[in-house]
Amino acid sequence: MKTSCFMPLGVCISVLLILSSCDKADKAVDLTAERILVEKAIHSCIGWAKTKDINLLYSVIANDSNYLEVDPGNKVVKGFEDFRQSETFWMNPDFKAVRYEISDLKVQFSKSSDVAWFFCMLDDMNEWKGQPANWENTRWTGVLEKRDNKWTMVQMHFSFASDK
Repeated sequence: MKTSCFMPLGVCISVLLILSSCDKADKAVDLTAERILVEKAIHSCIGWAKTKDINLLYSVIANDSNYLEVDPGNKVVKGFEDFRQSETFWMNPDFKAVRYEISDLKVQFSKSSDVAWFFCMLDDMNEWKGQPANWENTRWTGVLEKRDNKWTMVQMHFSFASDK
């Protein structure tokens, strides 16, 4: 009598289904924890300025040519190198970050949980040569991507409400 060392097809399928469900359980994402990390990255994009911790800012901005930022007016920042051009302004002793406030922050995640987008209102209070240089009632939207297990800002858009 000939014997086979292979499992019956039904057993193989059952084993594969069990292993597949275990793999999905291992990859379950704690969205509450991820939301905290996303919000921390969002705050770092603005909060770094108080102490001029440029390394904190650069740690949460995508360091590639695909980074995109749209500012009020007609300024569009394309890529990390373009973004860095503002460093001379921010690090100038005449620029002083006073405080910022984020309100109505809403964060959503992609189905894969590796992309997040947000909306909030921002008051960014600053001084330039002792004079107010503020962004008040600013709409702020953005997209973050989880790269190397860290949330990274890949796109931001700031605008002022014309109906206020």
